[in-house]
Amino acid sequence: MWTALLLLGRQEFFEGLGQKYILDLQDFLHDKLEKLVGVALLFWLLTRLLRLVTDRILRAASGQPSTAGHLAQVRTLTSVIRATGLGIIAILATLQILPIFGFNLGPLLTSAGVAGVAIGLAAQNIVKDCFNGFLILVEDQYNVGDVVRIAGVSGTVEAMTLRKTQVRDGDGTLYIVPNSQITTVANLLRDYSVATINVAVDFSANPDEVMALLKEVAMSVRNDLAYSDVFLADPTLLGVDAIKGSQVIYPLQLKTKANQQWAAMREMQRRIRLALEEKGMLPGDPLRVFNRSSEQGSAVSAQEERPAAKADPTAAKANEVNPFTGEGM
Repeated sequence: MWTALLLLGRQEFFEGLGQKYILDLQDFLHDKLEKLVGVALLFWLLTRLLRLVTDRILRAASGQPSTAGHLAQVRTLTSVIRATGLGIIAILATLQILPIFGFNLGPLLTSAGVAGVAIGLAAQNIVKDCFNGFLILVEDQYNVGDVVRIAGVSGTVEAMTLRKTQVRDGDGTLYIVPNSQITTVANLLRDYSVATINVAVDFSANPDEVMALLKEVAMSVRNDLAYSDVFLADPTLLGVDAIKGSQVIYPLQLKTKANQQWAAMREMQRRIRLALEEKGMLPGDPLRVFNRSSEQGSAVSAQEERPAAKADPTAAKANEVNPFTGEGM
């Protein structure tokens, strides 16, 4: 008898539970499913529209003549816009879906507001990094591949995001610089470069002859087919810039394409060295002075002109050692 009652009660329990699930399913299919489908469809349409807009921006930038760095900048901007847009759409969709399942958004939004304030206070540097990175991208301060000096380091920009910039210097060291630390940007690949060669010649050489020789050598490099493409203007000889001892400085400036002055500078210095030797013009020395009393006008070392220092009789004598016994005297 007790067994029959137990079986009957269990059967009624499962029947009631099944009926409850069936009613809940009917209610879900009748009321909630339509809302979920509508939210999902709207979410898909917004993400599709966002992707179409970013892809169109990227195609428009790729179709125009531009540098690889500019294309990298556009890709970075489109990826940032896409990620930010997807995050906003996902948050809005979540806020629409939760009430469908009976969640009360009041306490949740209150907690999210408090947590947002706490996170904002704790992540101020990250916010500064992202904001400054966004300004760097929008203002086109530098691009991937540019040679820059930022935050006390210099090198080639390998990668950049909203939060950080990666710079590789000449010895292969990789620097990761937070964008909030970048206050001054020196871009070495913008428009053109100006290089200065300071040629030091001895005081005895005629300045007019030296300048004529330097102009001739500079124009020979300028007209060389191997280097003519990098020059944007003829080399400029500034004349006598300084006299230090027997050294006379003649600055020579080269205006070339951005960051392409190095090979032309090395070749010009090589030719200047050979030309000065051919003309018998010696390099100057800032530690020598020109002796006017000399008939040949030679340079005399400043150290040679100094009189020998006299011995101080009050100074203590150095310890002397007896060479036979080895004892001090």
